[in-house]
Amino acid sequence: MSAREITFVEVGPRDGLQNEKTLISTADKLELIRRSIAAGARRIEVTSFVNPKRVPQMADAEEVCAGLPDAEGVSYIGLVLNAKGAERAIGTGRLHELGAVCVSTDGFAIANQGQTSDESVVAAKAIVAMAKSAGLKGQVTIGAAFGCPFEGEVSEDRVVAMAASLAEAKPTEVALADTIGVADPAHVSRLVRRVVAAVAPLPVRVHFHNTRGTGIANVWAAVEAGATTVDAALGGLGGCPFAPGAAGNVASEDVVYMLHRAGVQTGMDLSQLIAANRWLASVMDRKLPAMVAQAPAFPKPVQEN
Repeated sequence: MSAREITFVEVGPRDGLQNEKTLISTADKLELIRRSIAAGARRIEVTSFVNPKRVPQMADAEEVCAGLPDAEGVSYIGLVLNAKGAERAIGTGRLHELGAVCVSTDGFAIANQGQTSDESVVAAKAIVAMAKSAGLKGQVTIGAAFGCPFEGEVSEDRVVAMAASLAEAKPTEVALADTIGVADPAHVSRLVRRVVAAVAPLPVRVHFHNTRGTGIANVWAAVEAGATTVDAALGGLGGCPFAPGAAGNVASEDVVYMLHRAGVQTGMDLSQLIAANRWLASVMDRKLPAMVAQAPAFPKPVQEN
C-alpha cells in the first residue's frame, strides 16, 4: 500500500445503528450493506454478537449474516466481546473477520464488558486465537484509547503497552478508538506514532467519534502519523450504549471527501455515498449529521453540450 492510500472500513451497519432507539429492520440493514458495497466499501462491520437485552439493535445478528450478499473481494466483520459471541459469529459461516475489543480503563471495561481492563486484553487475545482456528482473521480495538467517560484522561503509556501486548497475539491489525470523541489532533498524532512503532509491522487502524467536532481533523492527524486503516459510518450515525455522551462516528462522506481532496485514495465513490446518505436519511426519517451530503457538489460536474 502506498503512503497515499488507506483502507476504508464502513462501520455504519454496526456502530452507526447500535445506539438507535428505533429498531431498524434486518432488510434495511442489509440494504445499507449493499449500498456500502456499491459505493466501494471492501471491509464492512456488519453486526455485533452481544447480549440483545443490552443492545437490542443487534438482536438480529445471525439474520443479518444469513442475508449478506455474496460480493467478491468484500470482507465482512463481526464485532464480539467474549468467547460466546465469537462462537456465535463463527457459527454463521458468513464472516471473514472477528473484531475483538479491549478497554483502556477498568471503569469502562467493567461497564462495557463486565471485566477489568487487563482481563479484556486477555479475552481479546483469546478471540484472535479463536478466529484464526476457524480460518478467519482476528483484529483488536482498544476502546477509550484517548479518554474514558468514567475515569477521564487515559495514560498514553497504558495504551501503548496494551497495543504491544495485543500484538503478541498477531492480529491482522490493532485499532485505536476514540469512543467518546475527546481526542484532539496533537494527541492523536503522538499516540498513533507511538503505537505504530510499538506494533510494527502490524497495521494500525483508527476509529473516531465527532462528539466535540474534532473527528475529521483527528482522521487526518492519524493518517499523517501512519495509520493505514480508517473507520467511518455513513451519515455520521453512531454512539455507544455504555459511553455516556458519545455522539456519532465520523461520517463516511466527509472522510472520503477530505482524503480524496488531499490526494489520499480510499477506493470509495463519493457520489454513491451521498446517494446512500439520502436513502438512509429517509429510512431514519431525519437529516443525518454528515456535512458533505448537505453541501453543493465541488468541483461542479462538467456540463456536456
